[in-house]
Amino acid sequence: MDTGPTLDAWLAAARAELATCSDSPDVEARRLVEDLLDLTTSGLILAGPRALEPDQVHRLDTALARRLAGEPLAYVTGRVGFRNLELHVTPAVLIPRPDTEALVDTTLACLAPLAEQHVADLGTGSGAIALALAQERPAWQLVATDASAAALAVARSNGQRQGLANISFRIGGWFEALSGEAGFDAIVSNPPYIADGDPHLPALTAEPSSALISPQDGMADLHHLIDTAIPYLAPSGWLVLEHGYDQAERVRRRLAERGYRHIDTAHDLGGQPRVSYGQRPSTI
Repeated sequence: MDTGPTLDAWLAAARAELATCSDSPDVEARRLVEDLLDLTTSGLILAGPRALEPDQVHRLDTALARRLAGEPLAYVTGRVGFRNLELHVTPAVLIPRPDTEALVDTTLACLAPLAEQHVADLGTGSGAIALALAQERPAWQLVATDASAAALAVARSNGQRQGLANISFRIGGWFEALSGEAGFDAIVSNPPYIADGDPHLPALTAEPSSALISPQDGMADLHHLIDTAIPYLAPSGWLVLEHGYDQAERVRRRLAERGYRHIDTAHDLGGQPRVSYGQRPSTI
């Protein structure tokens, strides 16, 4: 029976090719193998000297070609890690990034950990934020919404994989999905906040532009959330928003103009101002 190269040989060749388009070719080559062949790190080491079967070579070569053509690794493998979760992702959703962990951390800090809290994640995409909160705070009740049926299907699938019972999924744009419901202890969102024409956009062409680009220099959706959230929040509820590294001052100013209290900004893992938040106005 025909056999292919050893796994070690395939990895070496893949590393050399990935070096032309990746800053971490070794990591990416290993991720391709581990995810597509369902191997652990130790399993990859043990399998290294073994010859690959033809169907394995075909799967790996096909995936490598997609990555070399510029497709993000997470879409190629269909997997990405976020906090303690392994999530399924497709081109229907943004790829969750470590910077967004600041949004989760800020929400955790705003609310009591053991008490039941009612939290909405608007524009949930893959479900990363809502699922992380639901996993880390089992007493909380999460509502995850998205205007995209395709994105919501990804989020719901991720929720089913995690087996979390304290989260529900709803279709609808921004507050439409809440159907007039009020009393949320927190409303959180990572909305589109990149301006059309931003120089970072060419590197993001594989991801859905509707989840990236916002009018008014990237501020339109942030302003809409700030302006509209107040009646949906509990009297002491928080609005917690991710934004661009250069938008914190503008977000805080809008929060202040609308009467939010205890306004502040949290920084991401790279030290950039990434999440601004405020508590519902005392009078509305």
